[in-house]
Amino acid sequence: MDEPTAPATARPEPLPLCASGELVEKGNAFVFDVLHFREPARAFVLRFDGQIVAYLNRCLHVPTEMDWQYGEFLDSGKEFIMCSIHGAVYEPLTGRCAGGPCGRGKLTVIEVIERDGQVYWYPSRDTQPAFA
Repeated sequence: MDEPTAPATARPEPLPLCASGELVEKGNAFVFDVLHFREPARAFVLRFDGQIVAYLNRCLHVPTEMDWQYGEFLDSGKEFIMCSIHGAVYEPLTGRCAGGPCGRGKLTVIEVIERDGQVYWYPSRDTQPAFA
């Protein structure tokens, strides 16, 4: 007799974040609230080299929000995501530490997609919408 198979885990539906036009190349990020491991947190999405990327707003060095001012994550040369607290820098397209006190780590990626003039994000097992 065959063993019953577990149902395939369906990918969650993407949730709308913002209009594509709100993300200017190397400009301010769109910041949004999430629950990370059931704790309130913030995440951000920005456009860099024509791509949209999103990360949990939490530095690897010290788990604190990184933006200089609300939505401002890039360094003055607009080359890296830079933590405003201790200067850890991250590669915008990968989230990998590029220098400073973040070691060999990587920012927590939030999966995003852009289609039909809208930016969406995919909740994950660890990162869920902040609203019910």
